[in-house]
Amino acid sequence: MVEAYGNAQGPTVPAISGVPCADPLGDPFLRTRFALPSRPATFLRRRRLVDHLDQALRTPLTLVNGVAGAGKTLLAADWAAGLRQPVAWLTVEAGDRRPGVFWAYVLQALRACGTGAVGSPVDAAGVDRRLLAALATELNDRDRPVVLVLDEYDRVTAPEVAEQLEYVLHHAGQGLHLVLVTRTEPLLPLHRYRAAGELTEIRAAELAFTPDEAVELLELHGLSLSVPAARALVDRTRGWAAGLRLSALAARESADPEVYLKEFEADRSTVADFLLAEVLKEQTEETQDLLLRVSVLERFCPDLANALTHRSDAHPILAGLHRDNTFVEHLGHSWYQLHPLFGEILRAHLRERLPGLEPELHRRAARWLRRSGFLPETLVHGAAAGDWDCAAGALVDDLAIGQLFTGLRSADLAQLFSRMGSEARSPATDLVRAARALSRHDLDHGLSRLRRAEERLADDAPDLAAARLSCALLEALAARLTGCPPRAERAAEAADGLRQHVEAHLLDEHPELTALLLTHLGSVRLWAGRFEDARAALTTVVDTPAGSCTALPREESLGHLALLDYLNGWLGRAERKALAAVSEAERAGSPQPSGSGIGRLVLAAVAVDRHELGRAQALLDETARFPPGRPDPVPAAGRALATARLLLVRGRARAAVEAAGPAVSAAVASPWAAGHEALVASAAHLAEGRPDEAAQVLQDVSGDQPACAVEAAAIQLAAGHPREAVDLLDSIRNEGRNGPAVTVRAALVRAQVAEDAGDAVAARRLVAQALLDARRERLRRPFLDAGGWIRPLLATPALHELAAGWLTPGPPRRDDRTVPESLPPLLVAVELSGREHDVLERLARLMSTEEIAADLYVSVNTVKTHLKSVYRKLAVNRRSDAVRRARDLRLL
Repeated sequence: MVEAYGNAQGPTVPAISGVPCADPLGDPFLRTRFALPSRPATFLRRRRLVDHLDQALRTPLTLVNGVAGAGKTLLAADWAAGLRQPVAWLTVEAGDRRPGVFWAYVLQALRACGTGAVGSPVDAAGVDRRLLAALATELNDRDRPVVLVLDEYDRVTAPEVAEQLEYVLHHAGQGLHLVLVTRTEPLLPLHRYRAAGELTEIRAAELAFTPDEAVELLELHGLSLSVPAARALVDRTRGWAAGLRLSALAARESADPEVYLKEFEADRSTVADFLLAEVLKEQTEETQDLLLRVSVLERFCPDLANALTHRSDAHPILAGLHRDNTFVEHLGHSWYQLHPLFGEILRAHLRERLPGLEPELHRRAARWLRRSGFLPETLVHGAAAGDWDCAAGALVDDLAIGQLFTGLRSADLAQLFSRMGSEARSPATDLVRAARALSRHDLDHGLSRLRRAEERLADDAPDLAAARLSCALLEALAARLTGCPPRAERAAEAADGLRQHVEAHLLDEHPELTALLLTHLGSVRLWAGRFEDARAALTTVVDTPAGSCTALPREESLGHLALLDYLNGWLGRAERKALAAVSEAERAGSPQPSGSGIGRLVLAAVAVDRHELGRAQALLDETARFPPGRPDPVPAAGRALATARLLLVRGRARAAVEAAGPAVSAAVASPWAAGHEALVASAAHLAEGRPDEAAQVLQDVSGDQPACAVEAAAIQLAAGHPREAVDLLDSIRNEGRNGPAVTVRAALVRAQVAEDAGDAVAARRLVAQALLDARRERLRRPFLDAGGWIRPLLATPALHELAAGWLTPGPPRRDDRTVPESLPPLLVAVELSGREHDVLERLARLMSTEEIAADLYVSVNTVKTHLKSVYRKLAVNRRSDAVRRARDLRLL
């Protein structure tokens, strides 16, 4: 018996036993379209996706939506093969765009899984509503629901088919679970199903392989890959299944698969063949042209794409490409990006199809991005186009030249502009060249470029204000490197006048410019000894909000403030600021971004004053290298100061003298740097037995530099000039700025003078006050340098209690939180010079003065001078006492 369903006007379809055997066109049904696709041996079952698909049995509609090659079909087939309920599988083809053909195949798929027959359409162009109603009724009446999987559903483009499918799904009730496997968004009211909780969705992000899954997949292909290498491959492929499989197949033919997977050229691989055939060639000419042109961009929006194509149709094309999963990823707010591999292949294809166009596309992109305010991308595309005037002009006009010195992008910008050739001759390119040279402390090239830019920017036009403000910043840096306060002050004054001509939002967006300028100004003022003026500028920088762009100036300003506190005698304050400077550098991602390490230099100097010599040496070793080029005066002087003090303490006087000079040429001399250099030279003369020369070196030291003055007074006293020592102390201006390192040394000098004058009461009072002030700062060096006169005083009960536990052996006070964990064995061991130690060793061997002189190849008078120094340091008057005392102190 022959039955007909559907439109009566169409031809009937012959059937065998009531089951049609052909579609409405009369073509026999293709059985392969109803078969579950076979899974290859290298197929990896991913349990997380299978578990998610199991939710399809609880919702009427499931959507598996992803790009070509995402593994959608194999995932659905593997899941369907494991179900215990009826599964109807249909692989949709292009001919199914006609409703009659589509439904004929759907009904045949349902029959193939045992669902009852309700007929079949007889007209390829349409389907009778009664047939669909009958199908829905039949499904709704089933005891066991059927799962209908429509693979490659994106080939169905007729809106009426989507409407009919939604009608059947709605009226089939619990009898049908529909699974759509597609590359595109189906024309179904997904929002209603989603809102009702009746939709299961698996999309591209979930379909992507994780690094661990990639490792398992590659193992199935016979490849062993580390998780980090797999993660890099996943990043490049975005976890795209086909990309991973094709890469694995190619890697098996390589001698070093891991290197191949890391470095393979996408445009010369089977991945390129897949994407060109499956994606690019499926697009219209206009769409292909757009994709090729935007491939030069990391990201793009419709307006930017239009700028590259000189058309106006990018908006609908990009929206459609994203909707159709055509390897165009939506970033939000109308911005898109290409899949990394697709982008690589398109760029290579662009060079073949449109040779020579790539630089012009970069140029168009740079100009659009500059107009739209996207500075980082403007610079990248300007550089790629070789349009350095555009790139440098954008950097300068945006007031962003400070980013060449500080911030997360400083290294990238330096690398980018390193490719700039001599053909770029605009003022902006000269400013960038000057900035790059000065950042390397290359003054000659930096200043010549800066002068050339300034000559071309002599016009007072308001639109040049940003460039001239950039000049002021570079002038301030040049002034810092040359130690020239007048130049720095002129640059700061010029910057103040220019700010009113610059758009306020640019100053807000680039706080690094003002912070850098003030740091340079503060550094020059500190060099010149204008401590309070320096503090004002540097404190302003420290008070700016923290961030990557201000990390360098904040670190350097904190370091300079730490040095300033140290020079004023405040060790604790200096240490706290120096530690903050180091922390600022570490938060910025580099332990020493400035290259000067001024914070660590201050910490080293503080460690010497606390007699923590190992720590001091370690800190100096961490800052052993200066940046190439001209030394920065303040850090150079700071290094000289800390190094020389450490060498003096260790008895290496000659080496200390060599290290004391910062070896920098500056426009003006630094009073504190010169003062400390004189102190080291004087101390070296004194250690080598030349007291008169020691006193002579200190003639220029005055009370204007309190830290230098008190140390100079101590040397004058040791050289036998008590009156000069007291006069020097009396000349010190005390305006509340002098910290314990100054006051303690001054008190000890006055105490020794009182002791020598027979005023023991005054001496004990002064030593007691010194101990109280020093204990808070853990300041030990002044007591160790004082000599033997202080030991009897410290042995008295009252003073011994003040010194015990942090300066001399003894139980620490419970309430004293400044006591260090490890204490010196006695009132620190006496520090002898190397030559003094040589003399003392021979003294212990009972050698005569003449024998010692002959053994050391020095004169007898030189040996006598060293012996006097040894006696003074050990607080003895005879040879035997010196040897016994040295053994007690474990010097022998």
